This record gives sequence, structure tokens and C-alpha cells, in this order.
Amino acid sequence: MNKIKVLVVDDSAFMRKVIGDIINSEPDLEVVDKARNGNEAISKIKELNPDVVTLDVEMPELDGISALERIMRGHPVPVIMLSSLTKSGADLTLKALQLGAVDFVTKPSGQISLDINKIRDDIVRKIKIAAGTKRNLAKLNNIVQIKEKTILKSINKETLPDKNLNNLVVIGTSTGGPKALHQVIPKLPGNFDAGVLVVQHMPPGFTKSLAERLDSVSELKVKEAEDGEKIIPGCVYIAPGDHHLCVKAHNTGNYRELFIISDKSIPPRGGLRPAVDVTLESVAENYWGKIIVVIMTGMGHDGAAGLSYVKEKGAKVIAEHESTCIVYGMPKAAIETGKVDKIAPLYEISDEIVKML
Repeated sequence: MNKIKVLVVDDSAFMRKVIGDIINSEPDLEVVDKARNGNEAISKIKELNPDVVTLDVEMPELDGISALERIMRGHPVPVIMLSSLTKSGADLTLKALQLGAVDFVTKPSGQISLDINKIRDDIVRKIKIAAGTKRNLAKLNNIVQIKEKTILKSINKETLPDKNLNNLVVIGTSTGGPKALHQVIPKLPGNFDAGVLVVQHMPPGFTKSLAERLDSVSELKVKEAEDGEKIIPGCVYIAPGDHHLCVKAHNTGNYRELFIISDKSIPPRGGLRPAVDVTLESVAENYWGKIIVVIMTGMGHDGAAGLSYVKEKGAKVIAEHESTCIVYGMPKAAIETGKVDKIAPLYEISDEIVKML
């Protein structure tokens, strides 16, 4: 059996050793070499052509973000970022995912984590997933990126009109999702007449940074969802890490309003919280208007079971085409249900959403 070859990059000798030991303890993984900084990593990638690289975000000489940019330009290879749980660590990790990193793992107690074995299973699982993306990585990184831009001052995102909510879009995604969302949300027009709920599998501390990055490049308002807030058209709500994103209707005179429930009391579904299935079931039970569901790149089958509930309410469903998925798991499972109305590559999804509205 051919083993998955891994290059470990970290400025800490201790972290290089313990991460290397975790990888080498797996019969189908092997560490082919280690590097102390980004410059060493780039040189060894060219020499060894590893299947996966684990790359520390914060390093001297050439940091992880700068190294990642050069790797993706010159020799694309699946990269797993190792990040701290700090605010700056979250911001840098989200930037890395947008630049092309497949996924990330958070060090449990900072840059030098003596308790790194707490996340052993997570490291191993994500390396194996990342290895399966190597073949398509160069092609996927050629997809046109949404450039950061200054939003027109005429669009006042802080004072959105309180219009009736007649349309609701639910987007579900996992591995590869942050980069995919940067291809979809910024392309939605400023007069978009729908509320948007996003369920991205991501731990606490990272969803707020994701929302802020998307907000900075989008005409729509993008924010981390808050418990009890009213859903309004023209706003995108990101499910908070470790909370299911549910909704609840409330009658106001002759009109019904929809509010967010950020729920940690519901157990994880399939090991996931937030889970797309939970959100879809809640939307089907509580929402009255037009529903559009989008299932994008991700491992597993989250979202597939929930489609039957929203289809009973007349929902239209879009699944991302295999050709642009980092991991073709969730879209494939959705398509196999027979409940998908449109299969579209990533760069066409925003247009398809607008057409369906």
C-alpha cells in the first residue's frame, strides 16, 4: 500500500516531533521530512512532492500565510494549517483557507501545545481527506478569486430596510467551504431580496472571523448569527461554531416574522454542530415563503436528509458540481437523494440563486 507522504512545517522542534510522531503512528501515513519555516517548506515541497503539508500559521522568517501564497502559485499541494485559537489566529486561518488551504486544525493550547495529542484524531482524519484532493488542487486554485474591494458608500449595510421576508436561502458547506463562500456571497447583488442562512462546519472562534471577511468584500451585510435576532432580506447570517442555527416564526399583525435561534441545547447531529440537516428541518417547520437550498463542497452527507423536509415546502435545491468541489461528499449525497433541481459549478451558483428568486 502506498503511504500518504506528509511534510511537517513548524518553527518549534517540539511541535515538529509530536506532530511527526502522530502521523508516523498511522500505518497509511508517513512523514517524508520536516521544515522549520516557510522558505524551507517551499524548497522541500519542490524536492519531495509530498501528498499533504501541515503548515504552522505563525512562523519567523517566512510565515505560514506568505509561504502558502507561494506554494499555491508555484507548486500547489494540499495544505492543512495549524492555528491558535486567538482572534488573530482565526483571522489568519480564514485568510489561509481563502488562499487555498484545504482545512485547518487548532492547537489546543497555543503555539507550543504540550497537549497536542488531544487533537490526534482530527489531525489524522484531515490529512487523509486532504490527500484525496491533490489531483484537482491545481485546477481548483485557478478558479477566479473575488478580490477584496471597497464597498460603495451608497450601500449602507448598517441600516438595512426592514422589509417583509418572502425569500430564504440556506447554504450548507464544510471542507473547502470558506473559499467557496468567497466565490458565492460577494457575487450576490446589493438589492438581493432574501435572507441568507449559512451553515459552515467550523469550531467556535472562527465563524465570526469568517463573517467579517465575507462582509468586507460583499454588498450584502454578513454577520455571525445571534440568538433572537430578526432575519431580514439583504443580510447573511453565519451559524456560530458549536451552535445549531434554527429559526422560529412570530406573528405580527397580518404578517409573520422569522427569528434566529442559536441553539446549543440540541445534541450534535452526526457529530456536527452546527449541522445543515437541523437547520433545514427547522426552516421547513417554521418558514412560510420561497426556500432555496445550496449544498456545496464538504465531507460526509450533512444536508441530504434535510432536503426531504424542505422539498415538501416547495424548496428549490442547488448542488455544487463535482468539478469545483474540494471534497465531493455533501453535494454527491444531496444529488443521490433525487431532490436536487440544479447542479452547477461554483462560479455559477450565485447566478443560479438569483435566477431561482
